[in-house]
Amino acid sequence: MRIAALLLVLAPLFGCAGLPGLSGGAAPSDPVALHFESIVIDGHSDTTPWFQDPDWDFMERHDEGHQDFPRMREGGLDVQFWSIWMGRTEGHGRAVRDAVERMDSVHELVRRHPDELVLATDVAGIRAGVAEGKVVCLMGIEGGHIIEDSLPALRTFHRLGARYMTLTHSFHTAWADSSGTNELPEPEHGGLTDFGREVIREMNRLGMMVDVSHVSDDTFFDVIETTSAPVIASHSSARGVADHPRNMSDEMLRALSANGGVVMINFYSGYIDEALVEPVRNVFRSLGPRFGELRERYADDPKGRRRAYRDLMAGVDIPQTSLSVLLDHFDHAIAVAGADHVGLGADWDGVASMPEGMDDVSKLPALTAGLLERGHSPEVVRKVLGENLLRVMAAVEAAAEGVPAP
Repeated sequence: MRIAALLLVLAPLFGCAGLPGLSGGAAPSDPVALHFESIVIDGHSDTTPWFQDPDWDFMERHDEGHQDFPRMREGGLDVQFWSIWMGRTEGHGRAVRDAVERMDSVHELVRRHPDELVLATDVAGIRAGVAEGKVVCLMGIEGGHIIEDSLPALRTFHRLGARYMTLTHSFHTAWADSSGTNELPEPEHGGLTDFGREVIREMNRLGMMVDVSHVSDDTFFDVIETTSAPVIASHSSARGVADHPRNMSDEMLRALSANGGVVMINFYSGYIDEALVEPVRNVFRSLGPRFGELRERYADDPKGRRRAYRDLMAGVDIPQTSLSVLLDHFDHAIAVAGADHVGLGADWDGVASMPEGMDDVSKLPALTAGLLERGHSPEVVRKVLGENLLRVMAAVEAAAEGVPAP
């Protein structure tokens, strides 16, 4: 099936122009061959709510959004962590129930398509699924508010297949401070509370990766101090290239490297292009009242709310950055954190603007071509595409078992 996917991708990518961003002197088949021979893993996709929509078919190609099965095949994406996310919820048990329903939608998707998809919960399962030619599905909880301050809920999500938890989303939890999304919120805890540290230790014991995307700088350093296993940033970029609180500073990148973790680069134009940070913030400031109105109108209709949000954003022009700017983040993270500590975390269907030439998941081979053109070796590119995340996940599994990491 990987050979078939390779043939699919050759036609659209090769014409007179060749691969985007690839110099004429390079052999055009090399980056595509490397891409499809590698295990390609993405750390974060927000396509998941659409799995709960009976009118939307993941197995069909769509003109809207960033991701579906045909485009994943064309882009050579082997492994996806599906985000189990939601905004603020009201009512005891509501977040837990909504998360269970969303996780169930992933299980049901895999159950309905066993020849094409497989659910994995460990590194061995990922490698086996890729070897069988299937798209491998994993899950990550996005936002510690979803466990509702309950370690039993955390453990239950792990039993259902969640293999990481992002400690905060765009707002503080009762036990950890967030970086926000477009605005940096005032600190509430100054990092992790005592219960927050207990959450980290329990995740270490379970073998569940701690995800530091979306957390405040103070929370990040508290995590590094507390954890006994490597951590991930499932969808964050480099503040040294674009000064945004959702990105990681050089000090954070070095600490992540010393911890043995991996930063998975976010593709969102509004995070990664310094020139677009403030203009995109202004767009969302102006849209704030409209989003609030839609949240109230569709409070009991999540499907209607998703469609209303998408319709609203369809009429908004969010500028795109270039593929070159995205590659700058990979270059910077590799230079600061090291080649063993960088991966992919595009944020598919969770952001409003991908770079030109990376408009959806089918364009991923252009990233491999760009990394090679920037002078990164095939060995380094394979690590970035997936092997680094597999190494971290294996180390987290080994730490949970109390044995040395491989």
